[in-house]
Amino acid sequence: MVPRRVQYQRRMKVVVTGATGLVGSALVPALLARGDEVTVLSRDADRARAALGDRVTAVTANLEEAGPWKDALAGAGAIVHLAGESIAGKRWDSRQKQIVRDSRVEATRTIVEAIEALEPAVRPRALISASGADYYPFALHGPFDDDEVTERDPAGDSFLARVCRDWEHEANEATQLGVRVATMRSGIVLGHGGALAKMTTPFKWFAGGKIGSGKQWVPWIHLDDAVAAYATAVHDPRYQGPINLVTDSVRNRDLAAAIGKAMGRPSLFSVPGFALKLAVGELAPYLLEGRRVVPKRLRELGFTWKQPALLDAVRAALA
Repeated sequence: MVPRRVQYQRRMKVVVTGATGLVGSALVPALLARGDEVTVLSRDADRARAALGDRVTAVTANLEEAGPWKDALAGAGAIVHLAGESIAGKRWDSRQKQIVRDSRVEATRTIVEAIEALEPAVRPRALISASGADYYPFALHGPFDDDEVTERDPAGDSFLARVCRDWEHEANEATQLGVRVATMRSGIVLGHGGALAKMTTPFKWFAGGKIGSGKQWVPWIHLDDAVAAYATAVHDPRYQGPINLVTDSVRNRDLAAAIGKAMGRPSLFSVPGFALKLAVGELAPYLLEGRRVVPKRLRELGFTWKQPALLDAVRAALA
């Protein structure tokens, strides 16, 4: 079925959180180039302004606490909520896990409360919230390992699955205020930095290769396509509910091989599961297991990928 044509508002006020992160720092210029007016909410407004340029309006905001920053939401056509503590930056303990959760769940709750506090006439019309493919259960190596996971599949019970579930729940509360909500369940974003930068390090020393068995599925998307999907979701009213923000899912061994080929390095080594568990603790299962997430909703919406092939996407990300 050919998707119907959608009439977009050409200029819109868009509020972005997490604007200096991997996706946000690429999304903001894309929105500006399209003619949108961009306001960013950041713990350090001066740093955000220095990173993104003086065409943005930068507002200091601690998103886990109510504050005068809520006034910046008034009159916005959309909020793109990307903020959240890095998952892989520090070794997990109870405190770090709480920080990861609060930076997503509590911050989103505060944003929705800020929307509710505004007069209905000036409330944002859409909330496009980040989420993660970690929403879904791990696919154990067995008869269901190859099963494709779509937006209709239920949440898992791992720590990150519960975080994603609660994160989306808080975002979806905005629907009661008449706000269109889309939750973008992202796989690994292949861009200059982020997860790919960590993956390439061993290849630089000719020691790259698969993790564990290498059979686990890894959902991925190139940064250009992640940005395009978010930018489209800002204006397109069909983007609502959960959306798997992925291009495809590949075996970890195939991702490692693509990185090696793109870098002109061998992909001969492997990181044993027990060594990974010693190194990263509770994060290890998220690297050793996986799920075959597919972009069912994006396909239905007629989304066109700029980087549909893994090797080309890796090469473009490393260029």
